[in-house]
Amino acid sequence: MMKNSQMNPNVDQYLAEGCGRCPLASTPDCKVNKRPAELRALRTIVLECGLTEEVKWGIPCYTFQKRNVVTISAFNEYCALSFFKGALLKDDHHILEKPGENTQAARRIRFTNVQQIIELEPVLKASINEAIEIEKAGLKVEFKKSPEPIPEELQKKFAEMPALKTAFESLTPGRQRAYILYFSGAKQSKTREARIEKYIQRILDGKGLHD
Repeated sequence: MMKNSQMNPNVDQYLAEGCGRCPLASTPDCKVNKRPAELRALRTIVLECGLTEEVKWGIPCYTFQKRNVVTISAFNEYCALSFFKGALLKDDHHILEKPGENTQAARRIRFTNVQQIIELEPVLKASINEAIEIEKAGLKVEFKKSPEPIPEELQKKFAEMPALKTAFESLTPGRQRAYILYFSGAKQSKTREARIEKYIQRILDGKGLHD
């Protein structure tokens, strides 16, 4: 396997200025600026595994033959290495976690200091290489269909807008479920309708609730 992949200047910019999606970019309060050493350490490890470095959704994303494998990202209290098909990885060290309660495929590993990354480097590289082998083998996560019923207000909107129904059904099961849970979480019908209206364009654009 190729090692030491080329650094992407867009990731250099991310590390210097942040993702640019909020007014805190290039300030000490930017989440990226709170974990620069950790992010750089994770970047080095991933690049040494031979993945292609890109920027997607405003964060560093690493691909194998144009297929997404892992991302590195910063949060207020930690930074993370996230695997798109983490559910298929072995987790002998019990360090993988679901990013959300309803997440089916992705898994992430949290870090709050560089020492954690240094100590786990062999494990991280093994997991990244395993994720690459999963892509080579063409393995896919078997998504469970959402058991939650589609709220009446969304069904009504589908009847009014067939294109919305088509776009919704084209989303991944995880994205569909996230929308259903969010829409259904409102107690009043008017609130459910308002939530649906707000996200119609995102659904038509093929985007998830948090994309």
